[in-house]
Amino acid sequence: MAEHSAPDSKHKPGAAANSVAPLNSRGGPGGGLSGGLSQPAGWQSLLSFTILFLAWLAGFSSRLFAVIRFESIIHEFDPWFNYRSTHHLASHGFYEFLNWFDERAWYPLGRIVGGTVYPGLMVTAGLIHWILNMLNVTVHIRDVCVFLAPVFSGLTAISTFLLTRELWNQGAGLLAACFIAIVPGYISRSVAGSFDNEGIAIFALQFTYYLWVKSVKTGSVFWTICCCLSYFYMVSAWGGYVFIINLIPLHVFVLLLMQRYSRRVYIAFVELQYHVLCL
Repeated sequence: MAEHSAPDSKHKPGAAANSVAPLNSRGGPGGGLSGGLSQPAGWQSLLSFTILFLAWLAGFSSRLFAVIRFESIIHEFDPWFNYRSTHHLASHGFYEFLNWFDERAWYPLGRIVGGTVYPGLMVTAGLIHWILNMLNVTVHIRDVCVFLAPVFSGLTAISTFLLTRELWNQGAGLLAACFIAIVPGYISRSVAGSFDNEGIAIFALQFTYYLWVKSVKTGSVFWTICCCLSYFYMVSAWGGYVFIINLIPLHVFVLLLMQRYSRRVYIAFVELQYHVLCL
């Protein structure tokens, strides 16, 4: 009967103890503080953040040659009028800005500024100036206007990354962000000192398209409301909002033709049209 005894190796307490993975001093597997970066997702997020930051820096730096070579000034005719309007807004308030009659513009007829401009550009610069002064950061409204377009070029790179990531993948989004940060056509409309509508409107355009794609994919009312607010900001900033008005219904029409219409598309489109009408 002795030959039927169980092997000792199956009942040794050391075998069970050795099968347990060792823990570090903080009670978790891995390498403590560097445990997050040991995962592939951690390195991927760090790399994506680094590339986006470098794209923002490259886009911002490539638009500063006019300031480096000369000084911080507003150049061209339309940017100068936009600067005068923003200075009036920052000095007298939004209500006086809407009712301001500028006798120097369109001379000798004059110009009713509040009803003949897209106020999104002036309101954006005035709001940034007000926030900086609330934080006790003393800056002249001219400097805010000069550097507004280069700063928003970085936001355009981020919004392009978000849009392309929704349409394809993260690698394509990073490549698109790097391209739009240094594309010559966009640089020519957003250099430092060129205080014009395109400086902020391209960001609003890209961000509206991203929120639209996000709302169609999720069917969420929250994303649709965010898309509506971004669309309203785009309308207030630039006359090119007709691109959004035409392309979003065209996108829904193509989905109908392709028999890909769904409940999510219905919620996104109906909610967008409803809130646009309310605004």
